[in-house]
Amino acid sequence: MSLESRHNSTHADVSPVTRDARLESVLKRFDAGEMRALAQLITMVENRAPETSAIIERIYSKTGHAQVVGITGPPGAGKSTIVNRLIAKYRALNKKIAILAIDPSSPFSGGAVLGDRVRMTDHYKDSGVYIRSLASRGSHGGLSRAAREIVKLLDAYGSDVIIIETVGVGQTELSIMDLADTTVVVTVPEAGDGVQVMKAGLNEIADVFVVNKADREGADRIKAELELSVHLRAGEGWRPPVLLTQAAIDQGIDSIVAAIAKHREYVRANSDPAREAERRTREFVEVLAAELEERAARAVLDGGAPEVLGEIRAGSLNPYSAARRIIEDRNSLLQLLDVHDGSAKADGK
Repeated sequence: MSLESRHNSTHADVSPVTRDARLESVLKRFDAGEMRALAQLITMVENRAPETSAIIERIYSKTGHAQVVGITGPPGAGKSTIVNRLIAKYRALNKKIAILAIDPSSPFSGGAVLGDRVRMTDHYKDSGVYIRSLASRGSHGGLSRAAREIVKLLDAYGSDVIIIETVGVGQTELSIMDLADTTVVVTVPEAGDGVQVMKAGLNEIADVFVVNKADREGADRIKAELELSVHLRAGEGWRPPVLLTQAAIDQGIDSIVAAIAKHREYVRANSDPAREAERRTREFVEVLAAELEERAARAVLDGGAPEVLGEIRAGSLNPYSAARRIIEDRNSLLQLLDVHDGSAKADGK
């Protein structure tokens, strides 16, 4: 769906008062633990509805309790099978689980190709498990902009463990590090695969290595290569364990659960206030940039900056000069960003 069509579908025949009332109703049901309300809020966030920021602001104080686990690695490594097994292990511990599966985007609709109930049918009827697919839409790291907000929604919903399974496209998977508390990199024994993981840079973000399909020839060699890469890491700190698993027959999955728990204990015991401050600052910059981009796009569709836009369309003004003109003219910028409610003009700011 294009930005313009998505914008129009969001706004068509719905007054701001009605939208606010509907959002408040959904948020109240979300607070009451209604899964349908969670699904509705996730859909709004995924579609980048204008209410997205208000939604996250409302639920933000309830976040920070879930353990976020990233599962990444090359395609075909068996990540989905491992996730399926992990769900069962955590449910046996009476943990409330949420799965966010970042899937390849459909070239036609932009939606997720892989359905959220196709790969994990053993669990989708379990009320303690919430599974959602999210289209990557070609985003850096296989993660759409909505992923961070959706993780926060799943956290505020009361999930004990949130598992993010990514597409596994190599170098771009590095961005999962910013979302996950613990990153599990999955690989397989095929020739060169361990080297490929190291080339992709995944060894630098791994908190736990898993060599899946370990019954295949070469598993011990890949394990040794990865253990060497861990040994050669500079500095002190956490040393990722390298685990052998056969997820298809539920072998070695308990060791993954134990390693994830051990890493969480290590992080808690070695928390770095300076690093946390840097992470919060980085998140602020990302949110600010995204919010400015989305508000500017909506404002232009609503008729904001008509003179500048007219010059751009006529070819008499290039986009870079136009952007600089608006940014450097405070009134023009305020008028553009406040085209919906004119609050800046009302305040005289």
